[in-house]
Amino acid sequence: MAEKPKVVIIGAGFGGLTAAQALARAAVEVTLIDRHNFHYFQPLLYQVATAALSPADIAWPIRGILKRQKNATVLMATVTGIDTAARLVHSGPVSIPYDYLVLATGATHSYFGHPEWAAVAPGLKQIEDATAIRRKVLLAFEKAELIDDPQEQRRLLTFVVVGGGPTGVEMAGAIAEVAHHALPAEFRRIDPHAARVVLIEAGPRLLSSFPEDLSVYAHKALERMGVEVMTSARVTNCDGGGVDLEGGRIEAGSLVWAAGVIASPAAEWVRAERDRAGRVKVGPDLTIPGHPEIFAIGDTAAVVDATGRQVPGIAPAAKQMGRYVADVVAARVSGRSIPRPFRYRHQGDLATIGRKAAVVKLDHMHLKGFIGWVFWSVAHVYFLIGLRNRAVVAFSWMWNYFTHQRGARLIVDGPAGQEIARAEKALPRTSAVEVTRETSPAAARPAGTDWR
Repeated sequence: MAEKPKVVIIGAGFGGLTAAQALARAAVEVTLIDRHNFHYFQPLLYQVATAALSPADIAWPIRGILKRQKNATVLMATVTGIDTAARLVHSGPVSIPYDYLVLATGATHSYFGHPEWAAVAPGLKQIEDATAIRRKVLLAFEKAELIDDPQEQRRLLTFVVVGGGPTGVEMAGAIAEVAHHALPAEFRRIDPHAARVVLIEAGPRLLSSFPEDLSVYAHKALERMGVEVMTSARVTNCDGGGVDLEGGRIEAGSLVWAAGVIASPAAEWVRAERDRAGRVKVGPDLTIPGHPEIFAIGDTAAVVDATGRQVPGIAPAAKQMGRYVADVVAARVSGRSIPRPFRYRHQGDLATIGRKAAVVKLDHMHLKGFIGWVFWSVAHVYFLIGLRNRAVVAFSWMWNYFTHQRGARLIVDGPAGQEIARAEKALPRTSAVEVTRETSPAAARPAGTDWR
């Protein structure tokens, strides 16, 4: 028997995973390659970053998702290059042959020509980013509790989010909720209520892709939550001590970058034409010009809709592209007629601002406030994979709603522990004993005793 055509999909995000699943009944062999062994629900990364959810609540093993799909093989590997002439995907010493190739490698943070800012202003695209930001935010409160310098406390308790799109709005609102609701009763030497959360947007308004009325609502809702919103403010520099703007400087202990994205290097691998954001320019059938066997989807592709506008880099768009590419491949293999050119169907825009507040734009309807928040919550639970995750996330949100508690406030990584240790060593011994006596009278010990 002749070998079945080999379809290699690089990237197990929304687009890549959807394409793999949509090929379950096609007469092809599917190989899905990703450098992680899990697929995660990116729209909820900010909830991991702000301790509302644990990583396992929004992520699932790829092998578990595809275990019943007999024509699918999963490889955990990092792609290093593609030989389009030999039709080989290179990953270190291993080369994987393909008849059809789907590039679904996503995007990463764009610092607009300043890659050095990444070290002090992490973005939010991966699980690792979310846990690193969570560690940074929680550690800021712990450091402030240890020191006596009011000026340094104010700096540590200042959180700056750069970028007023959905991610920036959600992050700023969530950090404010952590500071103003989840933590105040748990600290003795600082008042978390005094934390300053600043959201900076270079454009004239937040949520520029939303209608203006929803943008205005989001702005006012954030301000009611205690977030300082700065629009038409351009960042000129980021460093370990804060952020510089065209009109001044903000001293801050934590910076979060949500201002832009740039595509993965997939265009370089296949020597394809790209746009300013690094996205591969594709044809109407999502193939790369000159290579009808190579497709690009999701954040990797520069696709325009029927009106000529850029298709947004959101999950529904990536999933629609994944299904379309699977239909094209299946049609070619079976000899059926090729589907019509890809047409994006926009299903709406959603962004949550905080507890009981969200904005939703549907075709002929705008929702905001509590109703918008309920709609946002139901939609996100629905799109999660697996009954267990849906139940856990729904219960966690209900618990958080009624108690204001965030159960994933764990600082577990090595760098965090090292930073606390350094902060402890910098304190006078008397200060250490004073902290011990205030938080736990029974724990007071003579000077020189290990108080931790």
